[in-house]
Amino acid sequence: MAKKDWKLKARKPVRHKKIKGLIERLTVPLGVETDLSTAFLETANFGPWNLLIVDKSPLGMEVESPKQEIIAFPTLRGILAWSPNLKWCEVDHGAIPFLMNGADCMAAGIHRACDTIEEGDLIWIRDQSHGKPLAIGWATMGSNEMVESTKGKAVKMLHHIGDELWELEL
Repeated sequence: MAKKDWKLKARKPVRHKKIKGLIERLTVPLGVETDLSTAFLETANFGPWNLLIVDKSPLGMEVESPKQEIIAFPTLRGILAWSPNLKWCEVDHGAIPFLMNGADCMAAGIHRACDTIEEGDLIWIRDQSHGKPLAIGWATMGSNEMVESTKGKAVKMLHHIGDELWELEL
């Protein structure tokens, strides 16, 4: 399926207790504390991802890892809403234009990283100055190597996540 053909499908309201496990998988590994028990919750499919829609905003998603595991992770909107403390790396201003065009994140642009990152983790990338989320991708190296290395790919992007989900109108 081509990216431009992706549409929001199978959107349906769900009860909090039915997706409690999904909410825990989204929030606990990232150090997020949130109470969604009073929110209007929906699930939907968008391309290859399953979304969690909270009060009409796509805040969470389930994606398949390179190891064929289903991983729950916040969308960029979810990261803005929940401000997670874990699984992030920071890039300088020189890397931002490349990331915004969908390029993978090179280690040379990374200045700091959360020490919990291991190779294969799904992580989020933020800008060094403001801490705002820029992209989401798979770590190709651990946090220490990411920061110390001056060459090589550090994060393989989940392409389309930023543009498509950010602009999704619900």
